[in-house]
Amino acid sequence: MKIKILNRKGQNLQFMIENTDAAFANSLRRIMITEIPTMAIEWIDVHQNNSALFDEIIAHRLGLVPIKFSPKKFNSPEDCSCGGKGCPSCQVTFVLDKKGPCIVTAGDMKSSDKTVEPTDPRIPIVELLENQSLKLEAVARLGTGLSHIKHQAANASYSYYPKITVTGTKAQAESALKLCPKGSAKLEGKTISVTDVSKSDTVLACLKEAEGIDAKGDESRIIFNVESVSGLEPEYIVSKAAEILESKAEDFKKRLSKL
Repeated sequence: MKIKILNRKGQNLQFMIENTDAAFANSLRRIMITEIPTMAIEWIDVHQNNSALFDEIIAHRLGLVPIKFSPKKFNSPEDCSCGGKGCPSCQVTFVLDKKGPCIVTAGDMKSSDKTVEPTDPRIPIVELLENQSLKLEAVARLGTGLSHIKHQAANASYSYYPKITVTGTKAQAESALKLCPKGSAKLEGKTISVTDVSKSDTVLACLKEAEGIDAKGDESRIIFNVESVSGLEPEYIVSKAAEILESKAEDFKKRLSKL
């Protein structure tokens, strides 16, 4: 198996895996989405709220705020030495105390741990008018997307790398290339190669119905697109997903040996 990084920008990572198959790719994709532990607000204690939004709506909004944290520093509640009762090793407390008129944002939450904070302080929570106030405490813990969508670590998808062969004439191939975005593919003898991998799906779609062209996906070469929607870097999400998949395989092997 070969892995090649194609693009890395912001919270997005694109890479290609060669000598693999869809079963492996889909397993990795599902783990990245649902089984990577992330930190999110679990519950809140509201002391004062006379804004236009009910406590439940504010709790829902706070729960969906992605939080930046160090994975090595925190334990899952069920694996913590405190037994899940709550301690600095498994949870973080946020305090929010604002009076209107203003727009309350994620950056207004004060964390009990300076290394833990919202990924974007500009995320709006609620607008407070004159004489309105919001005062609360919120507790954030680790969890996975299996339990709640707010713990989803990333958006992950994959597609096959285009395998395009010219079955007709050179003129037909050149005509077909004009259907593709400019600079996204080029003709090389009896094949058409993709020059801009970010547009590989578009190239494949454009050439599938072209005359004199046999265009299909190469099932042994898979392009992954990973976008972090949590406080974790995409590289960490991919490597952690691989670790979890390996652990599942080892566990399956042990159980199988006992049959």
